[in-house]
Amino acid sequence: MEGRLIGYARISTSAQELNLQLDALKQEGCKKQHIFTDQISGAKADRPGLAECMKELKKGDTLIIWRLDRLGRSLRNLIDIVEQLQKRGVGFRSINDGGIDTTTASGEMIFNIFGTLAQFERRLIQERTQAGLTAARARGRKGGRPKISKDDPKVQMAKKMSKNMSISIGEICSTLKISRASYYRFLKIGENNSN
Repeated sequence: MEGRLIGYARISTSAQELNLQLDALKQEGCKKQHIFTDQISGAKADRPGLAECMKELKKGDTLIIWRLDRLGRSLRNLIDIVEQLQKRGVGFRSINDGGIDTTTASGEMIFNIFGTLAQFERRLIQERTQAGLTAARARGRKGGRPKISKDDPKVQMAKKMSKNMSISIGEICSTLKISRASYYRFLKIGENNSN
């Protein structure tokens, strides 16, 4: 793949040093002006350095990182980022995670194995959730929101307040501490029960 080598480095705390990652990125061929950094926890979704880096990347470029945990918040997040890069025609390489280099056939295969494992993990979670719901139903438990009675004080108050044209829906919701969706649901309960 021809293009620029763009580096991304991240540390979590001020006690950590970026120099180790920066030196490794420069050694891989990244120019100083093409290295983006963040000093923020990997768990944070908002990483300005990464956002700037992603904007800079063009088709044919390769994103280089020091280690996989510097880029993704989770395996799923990492895979999403790399899939997004691949769609844009951008390569990806991790210096310390041998073999992860989507600009080569074997590196792309290894990354695809990661993607398959993440998909497998998602399916297992779905199956466990479904099994749990089935077991709960077998014990007589039903999920979902509890039924609201027409005699519920909030339902009664919402219905009364809705008849007063000088009170806006926003004021009613604020007074009763309910959402607009709940307000309309309460009115419907009242209408259905009054027929």
